[in-house]
Amino acid sequence: MSRILLVEDDNSLRFTIGQFLELENYSVMAVGTTRDAIRRLGEESFPIVISDVYLDERTGLDVLGAAKNANPDCAVILMSGRGSMETVMAATRGGAFEYLAKPFELDDLMDVVKRAEKSFEKDDEESVWIDDIPETEMIGTSPQMMDIFKTIAKVAPTTATVLIEGETGTGKELIARMVHRYSPRHEKPFVAVDCGSIAPSLIESELFGAMKGAFTGADRDRAGVFEAANLGTVFLDEIGEIDQPFQLKLLRFLQEHEVRPLGAARAKPVDVRVVAATNKNLRKLTEEKKFREDLLFRLNVVSLHIPPLRERRGDIPLLAQTFLTRYNERYGQQAEVKPSGQKALQSYLWPGNVRQLQHMMERLVILAPQGRINDEVVSEAIQAMDNREQASESLADTEADQIQKVLKAVGGNKSHAAKLLGIERKTLYRKLERMGIT
Repeated sequence: MSRILLVEDDNSLRFTIGQFLELENYSVMAVGTTRDAIRRLGEESFPIVISDVYLDERTGLDVLGAAKNANPDCAVILMSGRGSMETVMAATRGGAFEYLAKPFELDDLMDVVKRAEKSFEKDDEESVWIDDIPETEMIGTSPQMMDIFKTIAKVAPTTATVLIEGETGTGKELIARMVHRYSPRHEKPFVAVDCGSIAPSLIESELFGAMKGAFTGADRDRAGVFEAANLGTVFLDEIGEIDQPFQLKLLRFLQEHEVRPLGAARAKPVDVRVVAATNKNLRKLTEEKKFREDLLFRLNVVSLHIPPLRERRGDIPLLAQTFLTRYNERYGQQAEVKPSGQKALQSYLWPGNVRQLQHMMERLVILAPQGRINDEVVSEAIQAMDNREQASESLADTEADQIQKVLKAVGGNKSHAAKLLGIERKTLYRKLERMGIT
């Protein structure tokens, strides 16, 4: 059995994990600070190191570096209750063997330890190294999000096509931007295309381009999205919306890596990476003969399923705090989420997912009385969003003040104001008319 260095500043958790590993016949050296960990690594050899990320004035990433300096073959297992894409990417870059999201089952930790031991026999594990890690808006500490971050860390440096699946509002475009950001193409264009918003008759010219005179109104040569994004990444959102005739042309592009603009005599090579996304069940669409199975296979080289917010409620407090900080700064507010408010946020199902939570937090920052976001304020905001038209028509006259506050905060943007108020834009116009505001 391997000798293990355990680094954990929580005394109770350090004792629990240490006892568990020793009962499994491992020899465990347990310490509570980065200083003790780095000192031990300089004095003794440990094939396996298990370390928390957030410890004291230094972090588990420092322990990772010291362990790898002392023994490049050391398997370092990092664990954290508040991880982010940045820490996962830094851990991957530094050669961490695994990254566990707290809380986890001890049996899961044992599975990782055993895999680490097996890796010594095979010696075929390769680390992905990615430099210049920027900040990201994609936040999550749940095991589901940690798995997504780890998959991105592995696939981003490649040229593989990626299919992102998830409900509306889960952050599919943010994931696509991460894949691009951490890829060798990060300095080249990233172009997002909403396939559902383009008429079927126009999507070919939009993506492949068109020559002058190819159709009525084509008064000049125009490069398509793929050509414009050459050497970069194209994000095809709502890929399930494209019609079958164009599905075949898209499949040929993915196979041949060349485009033929409408009206052109010959095709031209284009080097772009394609990341696609959908909120539909493409497998079901293939069974119904509405989506080509061969295209699905070509798109689905690597798939990422983004869980809805209701399935990762543990991420809600961190997401809410992130949006709170952003909008406090934007609007010069000092709003605070109270414990009852946080509980109310976590209890809601969030059918609109992270995007809905973001709009909610923006509204609350602007409208919460005295900046206190408690359960009553959250419940009222949720009711306004849930009931929309019905609730909006029965609003009290006192809400005229709220409408004016929101309009002022968003610079008079009525569409944005309507979203934050949880009402239809036409309803807002009617209210403004009754209030004598144009």
